[in-house]
Amino acid sequence: MKSSPDDLAIFGGKPLFLQVLHVGRPNVGDQVKLMKRMSDVLKSRWFTNNGSQVQEFERRVAETVGVRHCVAMCNGTTALEIAIRAAGLTGEVIVPSFTFVATAHALQWQGIMPVFCDIDETFCLDPNRIEELITPRTTGIIGVHLWGHTCNVEALAAICGRFNLVLLFDAAHAFGCSRNGVMVGRFGRAEVFSFHATKFLNTFEGGAVVTDDSAFANCCRAMRNFGFSGEDQVSALGINGKMNEFEAVMGLTSLEHMEEIVVANRNNYLAYRKELRDIPGLILMDYEENERNNFQYIVIEIAEKAGVSRDLLHALLQAEGILARRYFHPGCHRMEPYRSLYPRAAHFLPQTERACARMLCLPTGTGVGAEQIRTICALLSFVVRNDVDIRARWKGLSVSGSSSGSME
Repeated sequence: MKSSPDDLAIFGGKPLFLQVLHVGRPNVGDQVKLMKRMSDVLKSRWFTNNGSQVQEFERRVAETVGVRHCVAMCNGTTALEIAIRAAGLTGEVIVPSFTFVATAHALQWQGIMPVFCDIDETFCLDPNRIEELITPRTTGIIGVHLWGHTCNVEALAAICGRFNLVLLFDAAHAFGCSRNGVMVGRFGRAEVFSFHATKFLNTFEGGAVVTDDSAFANCCRAMRNFGFSGEDQVSALGINGKMNEFEAVMGLTSLEHMEEIVVANRNNYLAYRKELRDIPGLILMDYEENERNNFQYIVIEIAEKAGVSRDLLHALLQAEGILARRYFHPGCHRMEPYRSLYPRAAHFLPQTERACARMLCLPTGTGVGAEQIRTICALLSFVVRNDVDIRARWKGLSVSGSSSGSME
């Protein structure tokens, strides 16, 4: 462990981790079984086009969530784009800016204007700020269940009912989670999951639309396959959004080990909670113990009491081989094309701005264990205890680098 600020890797010391730690290093499950399934797919010579593995994965996901339909896709963004089109959204749709940019892109890509709404203390859409954003062009709301924490589903549904709007959910972070005992996937017109490699349950790349609406599901199935409604009949506009068989077998293997992965994530969360509790200014985001959760993200808020900024702490950790992530810095409204479309958006998103400047995600998953967590938290404690010296050293390094051009 570090004994002085000079030992920090960012100032020339030896990094704590030579093999870097990731926020979302992929979970694999039973590798032998995975390779056997892949071998079976190769022998079958049926690699894509709604094969048996995709159908089985869809059945298992729908069963886990408790819905009638799961439509598997090649990735979560495509699944969201197809859900948006199947729902008939046009004009303007209200979304949070505090989310991965794909949420906004899925709308803008189709000529639909994302209207950014601020968040509340849950880091999800603030229902109290939505009605002021509704115009005659508004056709829907897309809520984002962030870090496994659910939106205020009931309030959003009530607003959509009053204004005749479509309600969809980006549930990329929330597979295996619940709200008031109801599994995520059963809310709104439909919900969209991501099974990207960084998610606790993955299909390498992949995603899905889940719904109880049969007509909606059939529309999504047609759209993901070029609009085909028969062997050689195209009845609507569509794209190629299909999940392939190899992705599906990865998903099936992940599903079989889902509970083990959740237990590992929960143990990591509890270890972080123990180690962080006495470090001033570092506030760990809690999980509700009375709900089901995937414990996929370890999220801390960096308050003023820590003595160092979130961005300085992020840089210090990265240099040590701890690849913490600033989810979701700087906010969609500060990315293109939205910062050009909404140059004054920051003035109307104070809670989003605050979150974008203070939140940090730490490594977890089956690739991270208790010893590594103790080391990470010991480093965090050291930084907070030595905040004055570290800030001074960083300021001197920044000024020196700026004058020489080396910090560009």
